[in-house]
Amino acid sequence: MSTAIEAVDLFRIFSSPEGTSVALQGLTLDVDEGELLVVFGPSGSGKSTLLRILAALDRPSAGTVRVFGEDVRTLRGRALAGFRSRTLGYADQHYARALAPELTARRLVALRLVLLGTLRADAERVADRLLERVGLLDRRDARPSELSGGQQQRVAICAALAHDPRLFIADEPTGELDAANATEIYELVRELSREAGTTTIVVSHDPQSARVADRVVQIRDGRVSGESRGGGEVEAVVNRGGWIRLPEEVVVDAVRARLERTPGGILVRVSERAAQAEPVSQPERAAPDPVVAETVGLTKVHGRGAHATEVFVDLSLGFAASRLTAVTGPSGSGKSTLLHLLAGLDLPTAGDVIVDGMPLSQLDATGRAELRRDRIGLVTQGTDLVPFLTAQESVELALAFRGVGREEATDRAMGSLAAVGLAELATQRVARLSMGERQRVALARALAARPALLLADEPTARLDEANARAVGLLFAELAQRTGTAVVCATHDPALIEHAAVEVALGTLTV
Repeated sequence: MSTAIEAVDLFRIFSSPEGTSVALQGLTLDVDEGELLVVFGPSGSGKSTLLRILAALDRPSAGTVRVFGEDVRTLRGRALAGFRSRTLGYADQHYARALAPELTARRLVALRLVLLGTLRADAERVADRLLERVGLLDRRDARPSELSGGQQQRVAICAALAHDPRLFIADEPTGELDAANATEIYELVRELSREAGTTTIVVSHDPQSARVADRVVQIRDGRVSGESRGGGEVEAVVNRGGWIRLPEEVVVDAVRARLERTPGGILVRVSERAAQAEPVSQPERAAPDPVVAETVGLTKVHGRGAHATEVFVDLSLGFAASRLTAVTGPSGSGKSTLLHLLAGLDLPTAGDVIVDGMPLSQLDATGRAELRRDRIGLVTQGTDLVPFLTAQESVELALAFRGVGREEATDRAMGSLAAVGLAELATQRVARLSMGERQRVALARALAARPALLLADEPTARLDEANARAVGLLFAELAQRTGTAVVCATHDPALIEHAAVEVALGTLTV
């Protein structure tokens, strides 16, 4: 079997006036032609940086990388454009951004073929065949806004594979999907890539993605740290110079280890453990907590006529202070829509939303914006951060808009960044952060505002399990300590387990 990808001693260093950050530290990786490789690793470990280098969207600071025998570091001009348009199929973690809102699903899938010179009729036949494979032929004339998250992701994958690329890269393809839709997407990726003989690399935090993989590699600290095949045990990878990274589940709370020679190699034995913190007792509640936000007879319908979609009807819910509420349900059930209505970013078809005693129906657009500024914190799936600002500046800017003084804003910013584990990256520009780290900056920005109502849309979608659990615990503690009503739209079990209340929205077309 020939080798499709050869990456040797890859380094990627990002420099800025505030200092440097290292995304890759001597990463070495080979991928066989036709192999389906799944890459795991915590946020900030270098996964997305590796994918961007393989896709010739970025170049390494040092090391070599060849794709099908071609040194992608040297590609320029037409050769670079040809590689990206013909050899590569790329599905970004923000799949919605790849879908032009004015085009139908059929045209989105056919677009790459048309741009490569295929006759429109032939390109649309290919699009129809792919859409039929993923159960969306009857939705081929629908635009992205008329499709659920799971349907949009299927369209994005079909569009990335329509031209039969030799290399298909998918960066967190199911980060914002529920478990059922995620399983379908992984199976879809395996089936379509197998049929075309495509070499496929999938970056994921979801353990179930390993089921479709020929091989799984784990990346930590910018290096390949572990590898497994066929669902077997993970083997640690020894990097140049003898570097080896021990899995967290093995070392747990170890801070020092002793190395002992044995006939079979080296035994690592824990010699010192970190002190265990005392468990935090939960306060007894003398009376029910007040309701911060509620929906009254809420009805929402998207679209009109044949394309109208009824999201929910006569929905009445209350969200109490000092509570973390998890809003769950399959893709398309209305989780994001509910959060947008609670934030006053969208208006209901019928019914009303009441926040802090104020019916939103009595406020105009300016009044709703002022309410968001003063009483609501919002974390969206896209994070909407300014790339050239540092993490600290991003939080301070949001506080400045709320009238917080500079000194207090700095204190709050550093405190909230520390709470989400980003104190050491406070002076790094957003553009230099991984997507998981950017998501945590957005969380810190919302936390620093100390809102009465905190709304978070899939806040752990791009985080590894350890960080997801930490965010869930942070939200639960924040609610109890400050009295904030925290409402998260999520399908992540690591977050749901920390919720005091779970609201499961009904199943709609996915």
